[in-house]
Amino acid sequence: MHVLIVKTSSMGDVLHTLPALTDAMQAIPDIRFDWVVEENFAQIPSWHPAVDKVLPVAIRRWRKHWFGSQQREERVLFKRDLQSRDYDVVIDAQGLIKSAALVTRLAKGVKHGQDSRSAREPFASWWYDKRHEINKQQHAVERTRELFAKSLGYEKPATQGDYAIASHFFATLPEDAHQYLVFLHATTRDNKHWPEAHWRELIELVQPTGLRIKLPWGAEHEHQRALRMAEGFGHVEVLPKLTLEQVAQQLAGARAVVSVDTGLSHLTAALDRPNITLFGPTNPGLIGGYGKNQHELKADDNRLSNITSQQVMSELRMML
Repeated sequence: MHVLIVKTSSMGDVLHTLPALTDAMQAIPDIRFDWVVEENFAQIPSWHPAVDKVLPVAIRRWRKHWFGSQQREERVLFKRDLQSRDYDVVIDAQGLIKSAALVTRLAKGVKHGQDSRSAREPFASWWYDKRHEINKQQHAVERTRELFAKSLGYEKPATQGDYAIASHFFATLPEDAHQYLVFLHATTRDNKHWPEAHWRELIELVQPTGLRIKLPWGAEHEHQRALRMAEGFGHVEVLPKLTLEQVAQQLAGARAVVSVDTGLSHLTAALDRPNITLFGPTNPGLIGGYGKNQHELKADDNRLSNITSQQVMSELRMML
């Protein structure tokens, strides 16, 4: 059986889809998947053993210059690639109008998705041949596992979902694996940031443990924050700019991770690494860390600055 998955973004949503593939692989031994995903996250599906082909899409980039000649040519090539195979089943796990109209509608195969009461955007269900009611009052991972089970005709396992990507990195762990912590300090929303002063206090509290700390970053302003956080501390390393796979390698080798609410925190969970995620205005209930050894610290008044470095260090000591 060959199945097409439409789950384009975001990083956390893409990662949350992986356990559903593992369920399907165990229930239907000959199943194989192709996956349409935003180009920035195209590395992620390739880490799962059941994925044959990744079809990168660039809806985020295309919509900035939708009628540009390069964008039109890229869309033509994408459509040709998408329609080069007839699929037994197409599963739209995104539940958005844009992905349903621009991708799912064009794919060849019986199209499954959430019904209008379950999808994030109800009108997306217009493009599905088979519509499934999915309980919204469960974690995003479990919702997707339920959608795959109903689309492919097996019983959703009662056990915790397995991302099945950690083994991909076993052969490429850093030489200093399990001798360092990773602090994921970067996120896109200002109210999700933990104050730099708190990070520096935590760095100082970690120093007596003998563990080193690694600080990854993506954009230049995140690089500058990492440099400020590390200033004056000999046990802190600001990493060079890395690809997503290289960041995953560093996370896979970490003794533990401390993170704000960001896509890389979900990647940490997918790699089965112990992680403390700090939550301020967002509710971790249905979208928080899913996996082994995932811990949450939630600010009572939704202000992230009110989580102290001492609280985090107390959790970290118990984890270590």
